[in-house]
Amino acid sequence: MIILEHVSKVYNGSDKKAVDDLNWVIEDGKITGFVGPNGAGKTTTLKMITGVLAPSEGRIIVNGHDIQTNGLAAKKEFGFNSDSPDSFLRVKGIEYLNFMADIYRVPVEKRQDFIEETAKRFDIYDSLGERLSEYSHGMRQKIMVMGALIHSPSVWVLDEPMIGLDPKGIFTLKEMMKEHVEQGKSVLFSTHALELAEKLCDKICVISHGRQQYTGTLEELQEQNPGKSLEDIFLEITGD
Repeated sequence: MIILEHVSKVYNGSDKKAVDDLNWVIEDGKITGFVGPNGAGKTTTLKMITGVLAPSEGRIIVNGHDIQTNGLAAKKEFGFNSDSPDSFLRVKGIEYLNFMADIYRVPVEKRQDFIEETAKRFDIYDSLGERLSEYSHGMRQKIMVMGALIHSPSVWVLDEPMIGLDPKGIFTLKEMMKEHVEQGKSVLFSTHALELAEKLCDKICVISHGRQQYTGTLEELQEQNPGKSLEDIFLEITGD
């Protein structure tokens, strides 16, 4: 579970809040979609949740640990996949995965089982010996997701994880997300694709211009706006 209490972010040199007073509970046992147009504040929020950025105001709790005052304990609880897979390009896929496993002190047998099973599900098992610079964007995305999840975290935080994936890769990741929450654990992922949120999410949070516009289920949102398409509702509440 992730709890955000009055979280705001102001970047140095700006008088405008990139994220403004976000109050939100990401529940266990649910896939939660973080939805909003480009530049709405999604990536900034996820970076604050994972400790990459410090909030200007408020606090964030991950499975009972404050990310600011007890960051190491909080970071052991989640796996974070950023919005760019273009890192560590000089290393081989298997080297990157073992590096991530070493960071989280994953036992050798456990990591080997995870790597073999998940790489085969993602259809990149035969490419693990190649450098990441030789991977396609989608293959890099898959290897970064694997690196984020190799320590079996209870909380998944994924920033636009479907971008660049082929149809089978998207299907596989969606199935993995469903399997994860069926175990009573949590998934938070950002997207601007409404159709993906509609098919996959148990709950959503809509953000626009840094402000939280709606939190709840899509069914409740549509009930509050009878006769309107999901796209029209989204454009209306985000002010586009």
